[in-house]
Amino acid sequence: MLFGYLVLPMAMSGTTVAVPRIGADLGASGPALQWIVTGYFLAASSFMLVAGSLGDLFGRRRLYRIGAFVYLAGSFAAAAAPSIVVLDAARILTGLGGAGVMAGGGAILATTFTGAARTRAFAAMGTTSGIGLAAGPTTAGWLVEALDWRMTFALFGTAGLVLAAGTWALAESKAETRPTVDRAGIATFIGGLVLVMFAITQGSQAGWGSARVVLPAVAGMGLLAGFVVVERRVARPMLDLRLLKNRRFTGWLLAALTVTAGFGGLLANLPTFLQAVNGASTGEAGLTMLLPTVPVLVMPTVSARLVARGVVAPRTLVTAALLLIAAGNAWLTVLHPGIGALGLAGPLVTVGVGMGLSPGMIDAQVMDQVEPSRAGMAAGLLNTVRGTTQALTLAVFGSALISVLRSHVGGAADRVATGDLPSGAERMRMAAELSSAWHTVAVGVAGVVVMGAVGVWILLGNATRASRTRDFAGRTAASDRP
Repeated sequence: MLFGYLVLPMAMSGTTVAVPRIGADLGASGPALQWIVTGYFLAASSFMLVAGSLGDLFGRRRLYRIGAFVYLAGSFAAAAAPSIVVLDAARILTGLGGAGVMAGGGAILATTFTGAARTRAFAAMGTTSGIGLAAGPTTAGWLVEALDWRMTFALFGTAGLVLAAGTWALAESKAETRPTVDRAGIATFIGGLVLVMFAITQGSQAGWGSARVVLPAVAGMGLLAGFVVVERRVARPMLDLRLLKNRRFTGWLLAALTVTAGFGGLLANLPTFLQAVNGASTGEAGLTMLLPTVPVLVMPTVSARLVARGVVAPRTLVTAALLLIAAGNAWLTVLHPGIGALGLAGPLVTVGVGMGLSPGMIDAQVMDQVEPSRAGMAAGLLNTVRGTTQALTLAVFGSALISVLRSHVGGAADRVATGDLPSGAERMRMAAELSSAWHTVAVGVAGVVVMGAVGVWILLGNATRASRTRDFAGRTAASDRP
């Protein structure tokens, strides 16, 4: 399981460093190029909840194995892609496979370990994911420079074969009830989520009031509303909505959402800025991105020990983590053309520490709220929240940059936002405008994270004050156990 949580985050963060090279080789820019990253997250987040629920029904090991093979196929298709359209499609396929691996892996860990062992397992998962995130940009940068972006996709894809082979050493687990597939729930959830996210990605291009945005957004919201109706009526729903009545469960989901929103846009877009504006190589940009990701190597273990020893309450720790992420984003107003790694160290390390304090702790706290038969559902929902937020953050961050730039550089905003700057004196002006746009968007992200931190504090506080809070399964909540 840990190998999967190492390689997939590594490939995820590493892909962002290769985007400018891919754009130059395939003659692509703007939204089509952004979909190399956005398409992966869109597919992964749309299918994560479905994958987790299907794993509960048909076997979590089986779901994990299928996901690994699909991830392998998508990665090799991306490596051989002759055009940006084919590459984007291959990345969507890779995201579907990643959903099976991530949702299945979390459920397998949750049903294999209990109590303190589960906390340690999820702390190890958070640390391993941090290693993947940290090593991704640097590793991908070196691979792209030494080999090629196609070979980079292929090498990451071979991990799918290793993951699939490893499943034969695992025991199968599933819910005890007879399998039934919530087909209506699956269709309405995936359809609604895809349409809403597609609408958001089109906002900067077509205008937020255009039919290309409004029509899919309205249709998507309608399908999601239908999903809620379906889940209330079916005997075996893909998502038991009673879960969300548990304030503590909802609070931890909000924490996962806010953490992801706080760093997703930065990790995906800052390497492009460093290469386009500062002239950094792919490898140099990858090294700079170690600043926010290296703290994730150690902080999950630190947070697990602090909570286990009673030094700090989980509620306090996760709120502090969110405030650190907000502070780091606000600090990014120091960004300017020519800034070096030393100038970026303060804000990037601050964001990284906040990122590292939260992941393993959030997973363990979420899983403590559900019975084992719902482990896949809970893992799928948690990863859906993260994946959806990541995809939306990428889309909104890019759209916000373009929207801010458009008021200053007009029709060149799309190219400038993705690092396609002109030459000569005009290049300096465009670089300055891009820096200014970054300041505006970073402050906006900081504000969103602060609001999320307040919401998490309130939700977890209400749950803590309830002396005998009970979750949807009728069990005493983990926060109230001695």
